[in-house]
Amino acid sequence: MRILVVEDDRLLGDGLKAGLLQAGFAVDWLRDGEAAVAALGAERFDAVVLDLGLPRRDGLSVLQWLRARSDATPVLILTARDQMSDKVRGLDLGADDYVLKPFDLDEIAARLRALLRRAHGQASPCLTLNEIVLDPAGRTVMRAGQPVDLTSREFDLLHVLMLNAGRVLSRRALEEKLYSWDDAVGSNALEVHIHHLRKKLGNDTIRTVRGAGYTLSDPAP
Repeated sequence: MRILVVEDDRLLGDGLKAGLLQAGFAVDWLRDGEAAVAALGAERFDAVVLDLGLPRRDGLSVLQWLRARSDATPVLILTARDQMSDKVRGLDLGADDYVLKPFDLDEIAARLRALLRRAHGQASPCLTLNEIVLDPAGRTVMRAGQPVDLTSREFDLLHVLMLNAGRVLSRRALEEKLYSWDDAVGSNALEVHIHHLRKKLGNDTIRTVRGAGYTLSDPAP
């Protein structure tokens, strides 16, 4: 899942990016509010980690702009400001969660997973389809009670497909969710990952919809 981090402090931003990458997210990092607006206007992200004290355009202004476009992308406010008025204003403008600096990276990752669950209408922390159970926090997959050994990218692809069960996702949509700006993406990389997932989970697990994309197969009757 692809996260946009908007944080002007280089040390903090670098640590956030590294920590979220370690937690399995694809991460893009920007350092000012105007750059964030440009990116959010041009691309889709699964969630945003947004500092309030940004140069060129502050975080609350970015948040207000995003919600004025009817964009429901989950936003986690991250700031050193500890006044209650700042928290309340951020939440009233449409923020989904709020964390004060200093913070724990594991907590940030857990809060993002919770935001993504809610955004996709998932009540349980684990995703289940037929005999497949995926645990986003532990980054594990079980099939018929047995562990399945997946690469990091295979896990991320399966996670996206399971969160969007019942929807057909185009190749471009999948690539946008799996890869950050820093990733070098091969022309057939996605197809290779899908091929490996089919071998490990069953050939009928992922269905190709010609001319449209990919979707998980409907549960067996």
